[in-house]
Amino acid sequence: MLRFVYSPRFDLNVADLRLALINYLLSRQRGEDFLLVIDDRREMTDREATRAAETKELLDKFALPSDRQLYRSEARNRYQQLALHLLESDKAFLCLCEEESEASGESDEEPRRYAGRCFRLSPEELRKIRDENLPFTIRIRKPAETIVWRDLLLGEFHAAPEEVDHFVLRLSDGSPSRTFAEAVDDMSNGISLVVEEERHLREVPRQIYLNRSLGYEEKIPYAHVPPLLDETGRKFSRHGAPSVKALLAEGFLPDALINYLLRLGNQSLEGFFTLPEAVDSFELRGLSPLPVRFDPEELRALNREHLRRMDDRTLSLIFGFADASIGRLAKLYLEEAPTIRELEERIRRIFSPKNCEGVEGEPMCRLSEAILSAPYFADFNAFEKDLSTRTGLEGEALRSALYRLITGSENGPALPELYSHIKSYITEVARCQH
Repeated sequence: MLRFVYSPRFDLNVADLRLALINYLLSRQRGEDFLLVIDDRREMTDREATRAAETKELLDKFALPSDRQLYRSEARNRYQQLALHLLESDKAFLCLCEEESEASGESDEEPRRYAGRCFRLSPEELRKIRDENLPFTIRIRKPAETIVWRDLLLGEFHAAPEEVDHFVLRLSDGSPSRTFAEAVDDMSNGISLVVEEERHLREVPRQIYLNRSLGYEEKIPYAHVPPLLDETGRKFSRHGAPSVKALLAEGFLPDALINYLLRLGNQSLEGFFTLPEAVDSFELRGLSPLPVRFDPEELRALNREHLRRMDDRTLSLIFGFADASIGRLAKLYLEEAPTIRELEERIRRIFSPKNCEGVEGEPMCRLSEAILSAPYFADFNAFEKDLSTRTGLEGEALRSALYRLITGSENGPALPELYSHIKSYITEVARCQH
């Protein structure tokens, strides 16, 4: 089984989605289940609960359904029992020291090393914890030897006992640390391969040590994906990567996002492909061990090509039509408008009544009246000639006013091309506001 861990404290972003895609592909290649883990170790706020529900819907939208789901809040008893087991076997100890921030991969800051004050609490201190209900953490005793492991993407690593440290298993509020919860979840669910972001790399020796301390004999292989960089070449902060929800709202297609994110730093995938096709071609070792840049312009260009390849009638359905000619109309604007939202603005502008006031609006009014009473013309030249006869407008004066009347703008695709796709709707399109 492979897993994707999502924290509802943050919106699902492109780095998260890339990781989910990789784990999903590998699970399908290996014929194993795909587990979605919701990291709700602490009670979720209403906003976080909404994010968690939205994330499950987003993963379904990207055709990444999870075979199983795990909410960490539902495994609290398991975490508690295993922490007590380590405590009773003297592999862990109670601690009254001020609790430092977790080394959970949520930040790039190194955690403070533990000073060691509470290795052996006196009977009086233990009694005080019980009688006064003092807040405490549970820490594991650091290993006696260096922990060595090999990352499938990044090579061999060594972690001295001081680096592993006496890290926290149970936080002072009673919830498990992320490191402890992750190790317990992976053992309990038989995770066969962990693929996660490079920011979690420092947690690996701790998880390996926890496995050994709890008597888990299976060796779990790890692969850490380098981070995404922004347009300037800087690593995205945890909050800074573009959110998937926002990109969809901007009009990027799920297939284009899948295509783009899987191609980033990947030698095994190129060109256009669907998610099922990627299952056959994706290779974990094809991923670059170096950070890769997320380029919005490259994504826009790829989204344009996906829209260009979309069936014309299917594309028209997005704009409320069921007509291939409207799909072809939209594709005329792809160079300047490579997202659904931008295309929708152009289509809406064409089918909205136009402002025909003022000096510029006068010839538009004349054209509109003529079009409403004119016969149907399949040919643009015949249509234009009839309008000239009816209105007395000619040349550039005619075409400029007609262009504004049809599109609501000054420039764009050529009139003959536009007309070929909207001629059946011309009386609806060529309307002035009243």
